[in-house]
Amino acid sequence: MRQITRRVTVAILVVLALLLALGALPSYLKSGDPYYLTATPADGNHSAVDLSNASERRYEYAIGAVRDAEAETGVNVTETNVTGRSDPYWKGPIGLKESFTNSPFDEMDALRIQNESAAEGETVYATYNGTLYRLAVAQDP
Repeated sequence: MRQITRRVTVAILVVLALLLALGALPSYLKSGDPYYLTATPADGNHSAVDLSNASERRYEYAIGAVRDAEAETGVNVTETNVTGRSDPYWKGPIGLKESFTNSPFDEMDALRIQNESAAEGETVYATYNGTLYRLAVAQDP
């Protein structure tokens, strides 16, 4: 193998290894207190995004929060004192992680884009299995 071909091959392999590392590394970066997507059963007649048929891979935090709320009191909850919570999300220390991973903030933005009338301030209303939920991002100390 010629010297130049060997160098180009090594350079390509190094670049591929770095790209693979960037894909896996963000999940290990954690800093500060975790953020959660919370789901609280809501009353009223609000415009809402339907999460019943949404992809769990795309909306892992939103669906995790509403399923947690259902598990707390059962399906079709009407109590508003129960709050479901998603798995924790930690921001990266230097902002690198946010570019490579899904976050509760990304999901809330996507839900706002799907149905702007479902957004109310920092919250979004969503339905899941016929129950209306108020979704919000929260940070526990």
